[in-house]
Amino acid sequence: MKLRFNKMHGAGNDFVVFDAINQRVELSAEQVRFIADRHFGVGCDQLLLVERPTRNDADFRYRIFNADGGEVEQCGNGARCFMRFVHDKKLSQQSEISVETASGIIRPRLEADGRVTVNMGAPHFEPDQIPFIADKCALTYELALEGETVEISVLSMGNPHAVQYVDDIDTAPVARQGPQIEAHPRFPNKVNAGFMQIVDRQNIRLRVYERGAGETLACGTGACAAVVAGIRRGLLDATVHVVMRGGLLTIHWAGADATVWMTGPAANVFEGEIELG
Repeated sequence: MKLRFNKMHGAGNDFVVFDAINQRVELSAEQVRFIADRHFGVGCDQLLLVERPTRNDADFRYRIFNADGGEVEQCGNGARCFMRFVHDKKLSQQSEISVETASGIIRPRLEADGRVTVNMGAPHFEPDQIPFIADKCALTYELALEGETVEISVLSMGNPHAVQYVDDIDTAPVARQGPQIEAHPRFPNKVNAGFMQIVDRQNIRLRVYERGAGETLACGTGACAAVVAGIRRGLLDATVHVVMRGGLLTIHWAGADATVWMTGPAANVFEGEIELG
């Protein structure tokens, strides 16, 4: 089976994108892992499928698979690449589209400067909506790790996030704590672990250990979650620039039940064809 694909990235968070409208794409978890492998396959953090919608209020369906082969609910950097892909492939001529995901509808918009803005929906804080095991909803929680306890903010941006504040992300214990937080038993579906350094009220630095992928150069939903967590604690303004190792994202959240807006780059790297057994 030969499949056409595009290699893309959003601020260094890289993807293999398949048009599943004009070709049949049915992949096993093993095949996803092979494609994502940086030595034997194409190499990516996540694999994205562009499909026909299953509901009347959407233009497309967006599916996301992590490098470990597991399907997940949401990916913000991927959403921007999704918009760029359908526009470049002339699957849609609209500058804004409605996209069905496993966690609901999102609406990416192609800007005049080539960046993409995505309405990521409203964040959720109730433990059962994340999901997270806790007696009640709180602003922060203590999480016991191996030999230490960390303070985290927990929320869902369509996928679960645990955000902690660090003095310097360059020396943050991402490699040590990331896997522990990701697989912590209080997160039944695992979690993305964010490490945020606050520069000032309009700027943060961020590293994210993503579930099923490890640390990535950027994480769109992670950037949204970090900014929301900082705003809720009164540490950040409504619009924040998020610097990650792969690039810059701009996040806006008005608070309460408002939706989160994310703006950032989406780039095509190359097109190719892969043969799968």
